[in-house]
Amino acid sequence: MPDRNVISWSCIINGYVKWGEHKEALALFREMQMLKGSGVSPNEFTLSGVLSACGRLGALEHGKWVHAYIDKCGMKVDVVLGTSLIDMYAKCGSIERARSVFDNLGHNKDVTAWSALISGLAMHGLGEECLELFVKMLNQEVRPNAVTFLGLLCACVHCGLVDEGKKLFQRMSQEFGISPSIEHYGCMVDLCGRAGLIEEAWDVVKSMPMEPDVLVWGALLSASRTHGKIEVSEVAVRRLTELEPTNSAAHVLLSNLYAKIGRWKDVRHVRDLMEAKGIKKVPGCSLVEIGGVLYEFFVGDDSHPEAREIYMMLEEIMNRLRMEGYIGNTKEVLLDLDEEAKELSLSFHSEKIAIAFAFLKTSPANYEAIKFLSTSNKPKSMEALLIWEVGKTLRTVFAREESEVIKIIKEMKRRDCNAWEKSKQARKVARPEAGTVGQK
Repeated sequence: MPDRNVISWSCIINGYVKWGEHKEALALFREMQMLKGSGVSPNEFTLSGVLSACGRLGALEHGKWVHAYIDKCGMKVDVVLGTSLIDMYAKCGSIERARSVFDNLGHNKDVTAWSALISGLAMHGLGEECLELFVKMLNQEVRPNAVTFLGLLCACVHCGLVDEGKKLFQRMSQEFGISPSIEHYGCMVDLCGRAGLIEEAWDVVKSMPMEPDVLVWGALLSASRTHGKIEVSEVAVRRLTELEPTNSAAHVLLSNLYAKIGRWKDVRHVRDLMEAKGIKKVPGCSLVEIGGVLYEFFVGDDSHPEAREIYMMLEEIMNRLRMEGYIGNTKEVLLDLDEEAKELSLSFHSEKIAIAFAFLKTSPANYEAIKFLSTSNKPKSMEALLIWEVGKTLRTVFAREESEVIKIIKEMKRRDCNAWEKSKQARKVARPEAGTVGQK
C-alpha cells in the first residue's frame, strides 16, 4: 500500500493476532513505531490488538511498556483499553495489576470489563473471588453474558466447585435466558471429569444438543485417563481420531493410560499405529520471560550453550527435594523403564529446565521479572511448583555473593562429574523428537 493510515495498521496487527501470529503482530507494531514522522500514531484499537498479543505470549514487560505508552500519550483508558489491559495482565500472571486497572475504571465498566476480570481470577484459581465478583456485578445491575458464565464455569473447574458449577450452568439458561454453547458444555464435562464423576461427564456429552468437538472429547479423555476408566478413554480416542485423524494428543493420552496400568503391549501398539499413520508427537515446550526477553525450552533438550549448568542447577534442586523426602511420581512415566530411569526422565520436563535456567540468570530481587507462559507467573505442574519454591530458597543462599553461584556449580560438577554423561541417555529417551532450545 502506498499510503498506510492508523486503520490499515490496526487491521493488519489485529489480523495477525486473530490468526495466532503474536510475535509478528508485535514486530509490526515496532515497525509502526518507526514511522513517527509520518503522522501515523496508534489508537486504542491498535493498542488493544498489541495488548492481546502480549497476553498470549505472556510478555509482561512488553505489556507494561504499552501501558506506560498509553499514559504517556494521554490516552483515556476507556472500556476497550481497560478490558484489554485487564486481560493482558491476568494472562501474564499479574492479577493485582489487573484488579488495579479494573478498579480505576470506576463506574465506567460494562459486562466485558467484568467478564475479563472474572476470567482472569479463574485463570489464577481464585474461584471464591470469582463468585463474589459475580454477586457484585449483579448488585450493580450489570447483566452477564455467555463470556461471563464461561469464566465462572472455568473458575469452578480449576477450584473443584462442582455444586456451584452445576447451579451456574442451570442459572444461565433458566434465569438469564442464555443458551449454553459448546464451550459451556465442555466446561461441565471437564468439571465433572476432574471430580471423578466420569458417568456424569459422559451423560453431559450425550445430552449435548450439538455434536461434541475435539475439546469436549479431549476433556473426557483426559478425565477418564486420570481416573483409569479405560473403556471411556477408548471411546473418546475413537471419536477424537474420527474428527482429527492426525491428532497426536489423543494417541499419546491413551498410550499414557496404558502405561499407567502397565499394559506395555498396548502402549507399543498405539505407538506403532502412530508411526504407521505418520503421526508425530509434538515435543513439549515452555517459555519463560526474563528481563523482557522470551526464552523457549523443549523437553530434554541439551543444545543450549549453558545446558550443562542448567542441568547441574536442576540436579541440585532435585537433590534438595529428595533430602526433604520428596519422591517423584514415576507412575506417570509412559516408558517401559526401571524405576531409576523413570525418575531420571522426570527431571527433563521443559518446565523444569526453564525454572533452572531462570534461577541461573536472576537474583532473588528480580523474581518479579520471571514470567512463565502459563496461567500465572508460576509454573503449572505441582512438581514444578515444588522445584520453583526450593529453587528460590537455593538461589537466595547463592545470592550472598555472585561468585558463589560459580563456586557451587563447580562443586556440583566435582562432586558428581559423571552426572552429565549419565543423564545423556535418559534425555534421549525422554525426548525422542525434541526440538531446540534457544532465545526467542
